[in-house]
Amino acid sequence: MLIGIPFTDITFVQADTNSLLTPAVAALLALGLNEAAYASEIVRAGIQSVDPGQTEAAHSLGMRPALTMRRIVLPQAMRVIIPPMGNETINMLKMTALVSVIAAHDLMSNIQDVYAQNYQVIPMLVVASIWYLALVSLLSIPQAWMERRYGRGTSGAGRVSPCSACSRAPSRWAA
Repeated sequence: MLIGIPFTDITFVQADTNSLLTPAVAALLALGLNEAAYASEIVRAGIQSVDPGQTEAAHSLGMRPALTMRRIVLPQAMRVIIPPMGNETINMLKMTALVSVIAAHDLMSNIQDVYAQNYQVIPMLVVASIWYLALVSLLSIPQAWMERRYGRGTSGAGRVSPCSACSRAPSRWAA
């Protein structure tokens, strides 16, 4: 990496790119920038989904713009923001398997190291898929809770969660 004035011999900073950008840093940058782009678009869409009349009503009551955003707009926008944001978080977890291509250490690269030693590719990939399934299932629990929490007061808020529906299902089937 060379930072200086173009088309001259003046150089301010010179460093080896591979020493500055390690595989872990490259993976963090790639996943972080990708997730930030999607997250900002989700938040923008959530804020724009709130009726402009809500903001006008808050301003007519004398609320400042920052207070209006914090107390009026964001609580209403969270109902729209939470589901796609949770999906993006789960998607990013699954996308970490791609960092094994650039030699960063994650679940998939560790599985690749193991099956390179014991030559049992399919069983190791099944283990990786079980780990990813477990992690995605764990992340979906707080997402469902937050969706219910921010969905209170809407027509679909009285729905039963999948876990409680499964736990109550056998009692309904018993004759």
